[in-house]
Amino acid sequence: MPVTMAGCHTDCVEKPISIAFQMFGRFVGRHPWWFFLSPLFISAVLGSGFYFLEDREANDIEEQFTPVNGPAKLERLFVQENFPQNDSVFSNQRVFTDGVYASFIAVSKSPNILTEDALDEILNLDKKVRELNVSMGHEVLTYEGLCARKYNKCMPNKILDVVNYYGNKIERTELTFPSLRFGFTHIFLGYSVGGVTLNSSVIKRAKAVRLFYFLKDGNRSTTNLWLNEFLRVFPTSNLKFVRVTHSTSLSRQVEFEANTRDVIPLFSITYVIAIVFSILSCLRFDCVRNKVWVATFGVISAGLAVLSSFGMMLHIGVPFVMTVANSPFLILGIGVDDMFILLSCWQQTNVHDKVEDRLANTYKEAAISITITTLTDVLAFYIGLMTPFRSVQSFCLYTSAAILFCYIYSITFFGAFLVLNGQRENSNKHWLTCKEVPEEGTVGQSKWYNLCCVGGAYDPHTGTEEVQPMNHFFKTYYGPFLTKSGTKLLVILFYCIYLCVSLYGCFQIQEGIDLRNLAADDSYVVRYYNDEKEYFSEYGPNIMVIIRGEFPYWDEKKMSDLETCVEDFKNLTFIEKDIFTSWLKSYKYYGYHTNLNLNAEHVFKKNLSLFLRFYSDFKQDVNFTNNSIHASRFFVQTVNISTALDEMNMLNKLRDTARKCPVPLLVYHPAFIYHDQYAVIVVNTIQNVAVTAAVMLFISLMLIPNPLCSLWVTFSIASIILGVTGFMALWDVNLDAISMIILVVCIGFSVDFSAHISYAFVSSKKPSANEKAVEALFHLGYPILQGALSTILGVVVLSASKNYIFRTFFKIMFLVIFIGLFHGITFIPVFLTFFDMCRSPAKIRNQNEQEGQAMANCQAKSKQKNGREDEDKDKQIYVNHMFVPDSNNQVCQSQTCPAIWTVVLNNQHTANDQVCPASTIPMFTVDSETYEVHMHTPSNNALVTESCYQKQASHEHQNCVRVNNLSDGNVPVSPNCSDAVSHE
Repeated sequence: MPVTMAGCHTDCVEKPISIAFQMFGRFVGRHPWWFFLSPLFISAVLGSGFYFLEDREANDIEEQFTPVNGPAKLERLFVQENFPQNDSVFSNQRVFTDGVYASFIAVSKSPNILTEDALDEILNLDKKVRELNVSMGHEVLTYEGLCARKYNKCMPNKILDVVNYYGNKIERTELTFPSLRFGFTHIFLGYSVGGVTLNSSVIKRAKAVRLFYFLKDGNRSTTNLWLNEFLRVFPTSNLKFVRVTHSTSLSRQVEFEANTRDVIPLFSITYVIAIVFSILSCLRFDCVRNKVWVATFGVISAGLAVLSSFGMMLHIGVPFVMTVANSPFLILGIGVDDMFILLSCWQQTNVHDKVEDRLANTYKEAAISITITTLTDVLAFYIGLMTPFRSVQSFCLYTSAAILFCYIYSITFFGAFLVLNGQRENSNKHWLTCKEVPEEGTVGQSKWYNLCCVGGAYDPHTGTEEVQPMNHFFKTYYGPFLTKSGTKLLVILFYCIYLCVSLYGCFQIQEGIDLRNLAADDSYVVRYYNDEKEYFSEYGPNIMVIIRGEFPYWDEKKMSDLETCVEDFKNLTFIEKDIFTSWLKSYKYYGYHTNLNLNAEHVFKKNLSLFLRFYSDFKQDVNFTNNSIHASRFFVQTVNISTALDEMNMLNKLRDTARKCPVPLLVYHPAFIYHDQYAVIVVNTIQNVAVTAAVMLFISLMLIPNPLCSLWVTFSIASIILGVTGFMALWDVNLDAISMIILVVCIGFSVDFSAHISYAFVSSKKPSANEKAVEALFHLGYPILQGALSTILGVVVLSASKNYIFRTFFKIMFLVIFIGLFHGITFIPVFLTFFDMCRSPAKIRNQNEQEGQAMANCQAKSKQKNGREDEDKDKQIYVNHMFVPDSNNQVCQSQTCPAIWTVVLNNQHTANDQVCPASTIPMFTVDSETYEVHMHTPSNNALVTESCYQKQASHEHQNCVRVNNLSDGNVPVSPNCSDAVSHE
């Protein structure tokens, strides 16, 4: 019975929806071909949107995987406006983007790379790079013509200048590290020489050398041609003393875009796996009731949903990001899950009913389940649109549209096919040949003949299709085992262990995406990044510290504040104090040696232009316009930044230090564009999860007719999210834009598992909580298991992908499904038995008393209405062990009577150790010798009052039937059709 909340039944939403779906199912059942062909036509029209796929592709890494309004993007804009890049005086330290470059790392095959032989091979590689050229029309593009210049020369690799200077004496030369005095300048070797072993500050040996070849950031079409030529010809295998890895500024983007080719064959494999699994799950050893075509068209329905939704999004112009390529795998699992739920409800309908009635009853039973799951999934993805990552937004838009189409096609296309298949079954036609076959085999025929050419079996006791072995397993074995007291204690213990491990994992989680993971595992880029991390992680990015706005650099008090802030930066643990680049420090040094009083404003400004003319690098660090300094910058060097956690801490502490300074400062480096994800990823994930969980609770309260069970759905959401987050950290999955998408998915799927079981538990008419749990598992345990396995099989091929994004998708989806399945068929059923608030024993006793009174009243009204008791006996028929009253003679006109009357036996223990199942609707007696059934209607004067199983001395049971002659007025009538119960 539905519960009352503030005067409104909690089924006030659920009941109208069920009735509406029942009406819609009957309409679909009467016009199946319209609903079968229309989705095919719609899919063909919308699928034409794939023509625009190439134009809609948007795989720019910065645009898709960095926060839309990240602080670093605003900082970059400020740098770009105040410190424009000077191509004639190039400085890679001062670029506001990653720059345009090619690079290679040479790693020695011996312990030391600073040997004559190894360096000769590096010099030859350098020569090979500088001689590269590529034709563009009639023009030949050379490195010399495209390179970034300084003092009219291509930007040199200083380490090669040192090698050329010392020649074959390099092995005997003491090179200091990280800074080497070379001529009148100091050369920073931290980015050029790696894997260094020092004796004091002198290099004893080194393992790797890295060279950069910077190009002018002008015409990208010409520079890209040269960079592609570099990638084509550079790989070499004939080196004796070094091995080489290489990369360019284009490589990460190119390799990322290439990943889409990796997933196309995987989807084909997944589709085949899904069809095979669905067919095997729906396979019946009955040539009529076989559901092979039903399973196939269920998978086709999901495929049509992907085609329609993606085509529509492409027509609209929604960007297609590579992350969207994960969506079809997800939709396939969701579609197959809905198919199993609908098919399970279809199999519980009476095979003798008209197909439109069967579909109406199927929709009535399945409507809430699939509606809840669809609503929760779609809303979870729409909430995901709040995230500031465009890759997440595109994924959510495409996937939510696909889920909606999947839902629509499930109740139209797939429902229509259920009707067409039902019509074939009603005619007892073979599933393959469509020829009519006999219902029963003849004597002497082989088993194979009976298996292949005889069909149409059904359960004679219920009129429904035969229950599958797995359903019997859940009812006969798993359900009773799970509801034992000892098993419940083990489940609680296991759940506590699960919570502890999950909480531990949550504290181990790492944030942010490693950009090298955007390329395939076997990509040359990954090998380059690995060498870079191994040999060149000691010195991190060189950070700009920018003084915003006009500042009195000549004011001693203000300068004291600035110097204090500079010291604060130098005192950070990841800052190298001795490597500090400042125009202001050099200008003061210049003023000291030229006897200038730089504490006077006019002197400071008057001599600044002359100073900047001599030191051209510093000219790019001061925005000195109209005799005013609008902004300036200095540089600090970071060290030991090798992990995502290091990057996050570096960014946060640098910004905190700048914020605390009384001088208006900001910090910037091009890598901060990507590091900004650390600032928003956790906050956005928590926000999305919290909002989505609140929405899920609201939906559950509206659609599940019991508020406390809705709270259990919400509890399940929180529990599954906790487990997925904890275990994904233990499985080496970071919290990043990719995993955040799947955590949003996790919420929707966690509702799927818990809502099905909770709804079935609440809807059960069984008197005890344990029986409710067993019945819920009996009806939905196998469909949930099928749905979980189908979803896992839908994504399992992604585990073989060479791409991090797809493997991450598989890992988290596997955790979501696996943990959600355990909640759905183990944790939630057990917990619901502890907190069964749906009907208490007292309410059951009151309800039974009310039903008994209602039966008597209804029977009395029936006698007054008809006055002819003998006719009732003739009009009562017995079909397939079911009691079907004639529709022309309603027993009770004041309320709707059941179409099927059955018997329920409630075991009651007596004081003398007897177990007496008392019939609540006494309809028949059975002769103990002939086993003949004697029917009883309201006109009979006989009523079975007790059927007692008396324990004998031998501990065997002996049946005894006692029949009492009662007056007509004592014969009860079923109170209403909604309380029809099953024969146990």
